[in-house]
Amino acid sequence: MTSRERILAALAHTEPDRVPFDMGSLPVTGIHRVAYVNLRAALGLSAREVAIYHMMQQLAVVDEDVHEAMRTDCRGVRPNPPAGWRLELTHDADFSYFVDEWGLTRRTQRDRGYYYDLCAAPLGAVEAADDVAAYPWPAPADDARLEGVRARCEAIRAQGKAVLLGGVGSGMMEFCQAMRGFEQFYCDLAGDTSILEAIADKVLELKCAYWPLALSRLGDVVDVVQEGDDFGGQHGLLMSLPTWRRIFRPRVAHLFSVIKRAAPGVRLLYHSCGSVRAILPDLIECGMEVLNPVQVSAAHMDTRELKRDFGSNLTFWGGGVDTQQVLPRGTPQQVRDEVKRRIDDMAPGGGFVFASVHNIQDVPAANILAMRDALAEFGAYG
Repeated sequence: MTSRERILAALAHTEPDRVPFDMGSLPVTGIHRVAYVNLRAALGLSAREVAIYHMMQQLAVVDEDVHEAMRTDCRGVRPNPPAGWRLELTHDADFSYFVDEWGLTRRTQRDRGYYYDLCAAPLGAVEAADDVAAYPWPAPADDARLEGVRARCEAIRAQGKAVLLGGVGSGMMEFCQAMRGFEQFYCDLAGDTSILEAIADKVLELKCAYWPLALSRLGDVVDVVQEGDDFGGQHGLLMSLPTWRRIFRPRVAHLFSVIKRAAPGVRLLYHSCGSVRAILPDLIECGMEVLNPVQVSAAHMDTRELKRDFGSNLTFWGGGVDTQQVLPRGTPQQVRDEVKRRIDDMAPGGGFVFASVHNIQDVPAANILAMRDALAEFGAYG
């Protein structure tokens, strides 16, 4: 089978020749630049300057020689920034900073920073929902966002790989948290939700402008589209289920309907970290077809139970190995055992694309190779 055929079989809930593998197609299945440098060395590949494609998370562009050595099956394509925005770093004695296209300021420690963290909330002090509209939001349907994207998709298809297309920005709740600040966001949830709902509506409006434009031009060369948010924490949802259903479910449902109308043939992958079992029936009703990730270390996210209860409706994309404890801190044998367990739980009948639970971060190269080798050993069907 080609890689694309393998992915499509898994998405159709049939068993391909082997479990397909994703490393680096999404900003939630990627690899941090430090781990990437070490992986290249462990693979015996030449050292080279690491290109970064996600500045905040410091994710490396995975080169084709690494893709080949790791035997991956898909590639991701992201829209470009809007016209007029350029990455500009500034520095002081302790930190490096940049302001992203949404006006969010992020910083990292100059001497030992690993990520760029939020350090300002541009709508944290506003007192009325009307103030949200006055904020200088970027243009989501700017033609510059799609310049050269079709050619990249066609090149991936020519390689026989599956194509994943990303959206603009993060999730609606994530934007509410970033724009208001985390403390104010939770105060809003407990009191007057009008401002955060105005932010969510604006983000929804922007996404609903982007997706029809993107898919009108790219829908025939894209296999999976990716949206997401982070509704779950380690032990449960980050708000009550009734609150989530009141504020976010209808907006998620509207977004999904816009995407599916624009390109009925693409599969809709939705990302949410954490313990999200409580909202999986809602998300399935809204139109989610692929869940990323399965955060196996979070409460109520047992892979065998999720496969039993939701495997007929969902393809599980990720969850192949725990990234909180096992992959970064375990031994290669523990990584091997973890990979076998997750394959045993989620691979039968298809509906499983292997990836680590989230980005590969501060992980020994030996453990990354143990993950790859265990997938090769235990991931074959038939």
